[in-house]
Amino acid sequence: MNIEYFIAKRLITAKDYKSSISAPIIKIAISAIAIGIIMMLVSVATGIGLQQKIRDKVSAFNGQIVISNYDNNNSEVTLIPVSKKQDFYPDFKSVPEVSHIQAIANKAGIIRTENAFEGIIFKGVGADYDWNNIKEYLVEGKLPDFSKSLNEDVIISRFLADRLNLKIGDSFNTFFIKEEQGKLPNSRRFKISGIFNSGFQNFDATYIIGDIRHIQRINKWTPDQVGAFEVFLKDFKNIKPTGNQIYEQTSSSLDTKNIIEKYSYIFDWLQLFDFNIVVILAVMILVATINMVVALLVLILERTQMIGILKSLGANNWTVRKIFLYNAFYLIIRGLFWGNLIGISILLIQQQFGVVQLNPENYYVNQAPVYINWGYVILLNLLTITICFLVLLIPSYIITKISPVKAIRFD
Repeated sequence: MNIEYFIAKRLITAKDYKSSISAPIIKIAISAIAIGIIMMLVSVATGIGLQQKIRDKVSAFNGQIVISNYDNNNSEVTLIPVSKKQDFYPDFKSVPEVSHIQAIANKAGIIRTENAFEGIIFKGVGADYDWNNIKEYLVEGKLPDFSKSLNEDVIISRFLADRLNLKIGDSFNTFFIKEEQGKLPNSRRFKISGIFNSGFQNFDATYIIGDIRHIQRINKWTPDQVGAFEVFLKDFKNIKPTGNQIYEQTSSSLDTKNIIEKYSYIFDWLQLFDFNIVVILAVMILVATINMVVALLVLILERTQMIGILKSLGANNWTVRKIFLYNAFYLIIRGLFWGNLIGISILLIQQQFGVVQLNPENYYVNQAPVYINWGYVILLNLLTITICFLVLLIPSYIITKISPVKAIRFD
């Protein structure tokens, strides 16, 4: 029989426990633990969720690694074509981390309607394009099919559709300026088959997606010539080493760039969330431990006579300390229970209903994304228990200074 656990359990279940002097302090300590774990769960889930959502969104519309001609000079518009006859296309067998590769081409143009006009970049894609990356952002209509004959179907962003007063089924003229000076622009008429809303303002305000064969015809390219290749990986975490490996496996005339380099200002901003999360975790654990230390000290002072009696009966210091540590552990578990219950409920509500909305111009998403990983949840709970328990060993040391004779006479 564990005598320390037995005594601690009797103290917890005693009738006078809830009406004792320490009762309000104990409630504050439990509340501090609960609030701390709520804040930690929310900060980690939303911080990682925002990072992953923005990362996936940038990847969906740009690929994770782009292989292009050096002569394009970081331009979003394709200047010099690349041949599709490459060793790495359509299957990049030499780099196992590659999950998919697709050919694309970009060309600048102007959409002209009766009442408005907008400058855009027409992103041409083909039958190899993986629409699964875009599907979740489609809010209206359907995705076009470019696997058969050339067609005029395109998908356009909600942002551009509203500005140009266009809807599903509408057709519009687009003018593409020729590279040669003095030449009249090429005109193409497209039909809207779908409308997407990524929340990524830089893309929504600029791109429409259509058949790559239009760009090939306008630029007088052969069917084997494209603008660039977008590469997707099995694991985004390996993007930098895999990018270097892809660079080594491609021709010396081709350049490779990952989206972290291309959109460095976004990913540098995302890295700040890691620091913010660490600060929140540290502050919340500090607040919780301080409250638990105060609660434990009050419990010890309140039970000074009991400590003296136990010592006079032969209990050593560590035995008495374990009694109060068991008591403190019970309070920590109660706080964690309520904190996890409330915190996970908040996250599930946000995940299902998107209660908290964000400005896409600042955060690149319409609502606060949530990433729930049970491994993180368990780790946060274990971290809180471990740190609190180790810190509580210090105030429990005061028990060793209590004299049985003085404690029994204590009034």
